[in-house]
Amino acid sequence: MTDALTLHREANAKAADDIAARVKQANVEFIYYQFASINGRMLAKVVPAAHVRRSLDKGVQFHGSAAADVAADRHGELFGGGIEAAEFVVMPDPETFQVLPWEPSVGRFLCRLYRRDDAHVDPGAPFGPDCRGNLRRQLEALEARTGYELRSGCEPEITWQGEGYDAVARPGVSTAYHAGTLEQVREIYQRVIRYAQAMDIDMIEGDYEDAGQIELNFMYDRADRTADRLITYRQICVQVARELGIEVTFMPKPTLGIMGNGCHHNLSLWKDGANAFAEPGRRELHITEVAQHALGGLLEHAAESMAVYASTVNSYKRYWDAGQFAPSRVDWGLDDRSRSVRISASGRLELKLPDSIVNPYLSHAMITAAMADGLERRLDPGPAPAPGEPGPERFTPLPLILGDAVETFAASPFAQAALGDELHALYRDFKRDEWARFCGALTDWEFEMYRSWIP
Repeated sequence: MTDALTLHREANAKAADDIAARVKQANVEFIYYQFASINGRMLAKVVPAAHVRRSLDKGVQFHGSAAADVAADRHGELFGGGIEAAEFVVMPDPETFQVLPWEPSVGRFLCRLYRRDDAHVDPGAPFGPDCRGNLRRQLEALEARTGYELRSGCEPEITWQGEGYDAVARPGVSTAYHAGTLEQVREIYQRVIRYAQAMDIDMIEGDYEDAGQIELNFMYDRADRTADRLITYRQICVQVARELGIEVTFMPKPTLGIMGNGCHHNLSLWKDGANAFAEPGRRELHITEVAQHALGGLLEHAAESMAVYASTVNSYKRYWDAGQFAPSRVDWGLDDRSRSVRISASGRLELKLPDSIVNPYLSHAMITAAMADGLERRLDPGPAPAPGEPGPERFTPLPLILGDAVETFAASPFAQAALGDELHALYRDFKRDEWARFCGALTDWEFEMYRSWIP
């Protein structure tokens, strides 16, 4: 049986002439071979464009710890097997080739990861900690089992800070949707949108929200494409901040008392070109039977997925800062923005738990598995609570600190199946270490509370 690495090589060989011609026509001199770590950070090697055919065939090599950002735990041991961990092969996907609009001499590929074909164990197999490759496999499995394609659109909220960009507002009055404040950040949104459009991201609308927070949205698509675009969008934002000499952060809660940075995922299942969450001929707000079961899966597995949706210590500050549009219960509602899942009139489920630092490959993998389980077991989400009412606790409550979320994730056979054994274990170990580091850190809050408290 032909291994996965060989199949990828064969597919690249068919595209090699076209890619080489595009590289030459665009006068690209250098190419980044990029992949996403388990934390959603982009890692890369640069290769002279003259070697594009070689790289399409052989890929490029990375040390095994790169899947976890070449990070060490508190004891100095590299995640992913230590310094002796075997290398893996990064293989470019030809359809992801693009030229960087801010530096046309540089192109990029997004890549998938494989064990080397001379590896001692499973040569040529997909590399387990590859979050992008795992998502693609999850989506293929969903379509094979159910016939449905998951489509999603993300709403990335990001905080920008810099001289001349501070909004002015009356006390008690939000800056959200204010035309004057939007005009104040015109140079930011213009550059971001132009770069995104140049990289084939279909930007559709945006607004200024809370202090420094800008949300610019792009068109929904198949979930793996949306994840690729969100990763690319973040890189664009960092480039724009660099050019303008200001700061941009994807930190979920950079300031208390204002809205945190979320990344709501808008979800729908499609078959034969039709949205299974939207019933033709009906205009009132409702969900179809397919949507009910998919929703049931999302709610059933929400607690197990929180370590992915809210992946940092800081993520949970969104849920503790009361009244700031971050749901802290497992519930749903019809056009109710206070719920963890909001039903939209346009035939989609808006999952409001993921935040701005989320790894979209992992979040969509958890979502895909949850929906598949909901469809297979015909899970019932129960009735939507009345507006303003908490409703009954029908599902496992959400963990509200990272430590609890990680242990819920660690003990979950569902999460293990959604990510695969290697990726699940690596992510678990990384996040346990992150929580332990926080527990051992001293904060300003502790000094303010305790330094002069006694006697």
